[in-house]
Amino acid sequence: MLRKIIKVYEIKTGADLREADLNKTDLQGACLQRADLHKANLKSSNLQLADLKSADLSMANLYNANLKSSNLQRADLKSANLNHSILQDANLKSADLRGSDLHRAYLSGADLREANLYETDLQGACLQYANLCNANLEGSNLYGAILWYAGLCKTNLKNTNLNSAGLKGSNLSMADLSGADLSGAELKDADLRETNLTGANLKGANLENANLEEADLRYSWLSGANLRRANLYGAVLEGSYLYGAFLEEACLKHARLLNSNLQAVNLTRANLEEADLRRVYFHGANLEEACLRGANLTRANLYGANLWHADLSGADLYEADLYEADLRGANLQGANLEGADFTGANLLGAILEDVNLEGVKGLVLNEEKEEGAQ
Repeated sequence: MLRKIIKVYEIKTGADLREADLNKTDLQGACLQRADLHKANLKSSNLQLADLKSADLSMANLYNANLKSSNLQRADLKSANLNHSILQDANLKSADLRGSDLHRAYLSGADLREANLYETDLQGACLQYANLCNANLEGSNLYGAILWYAGLCKTNLKNTNLNSAGLKGSNLSMADLSGADLSGAELKDADLRETNLTGANLKGANLENANLEEADLRYSWLSGANLRRANLYGAVLEGSYLYGAFLEEACLKHARLLNSNLQAVNLTRANLEEADLRRVYFHGANLEEACLRGANLTRANLYGANLWHADLSGADLYEADLYEADLRGANLQGANLEGADFTGANLLGAILEDVNLEGVKGLVLNEEKEEGAQ
């Protein structure tokens, strides 16, 4: 029950309410534009539909306050306590929320475009359908936050904690997530086109059907990540760690994976056409029926890899290590095999027409294999 009821017509624009005790006060629909509420106590107050445009709410206590559909455009909320507050459909465009506490706040549908949320605590906050385009969330804590279908295009999320966050269907195109912790995050169907994910931790993240076209994933950590049917066309994954990741039917056409670790990765029926796979570590990887047409596999390590019925036509396998690899039924037509090591490899039924075999090591073709190569 609200303790106080203030007549809204008594409050004037630019009112001085610094350090005022407005605990459990009903201010619904109040006009508080440019009001000074620095360090004011608004705990559990009702500010639904209130106009707080350009108001000073820095260091204010808004714990459990109802700010649904309120206007907080360009408001100063630095270091404010908004823990458990309701900000559904609120206008926070260009608001300053640096260092504020939004732990478990409800911000569904809120407009946070160009807002400054630098080092803000948003742990467990609900931001589904919120618009955070061009906002600054660098260094913020979004652990376990819900951002389903949120707008985060061109948002600064450098070094943010998004561990276990829900980002299903969100738009993160051209966002900066460099150094961010996205381990265990839900990113199914997310739009990550041209997103900067350099050095990001995506261990165990779900990126199924995500669009990562031309994304920058250099030196990122993707071990155990689910990238089934993800679009990584033209993506840069140089030096990335993808041990045990799931990439079945993923598109990696023209992707650059130079010096990456893809040990034990599942790339069944994946498209790696014309990808840069120089010095990639594919030890024990599953590339069954994968498309590697025209791919550059110079000095790649394919020790024990499964390349059953894979398409390697026109691929460059110069000095590649294919020791004990399974190449049964693989298409190597027109491939460059110069200096490659096939010791113990199984090439039963493989197509070896027009290949460069100069300096090849360990290539054994029994009568049956030769017949499959005619």
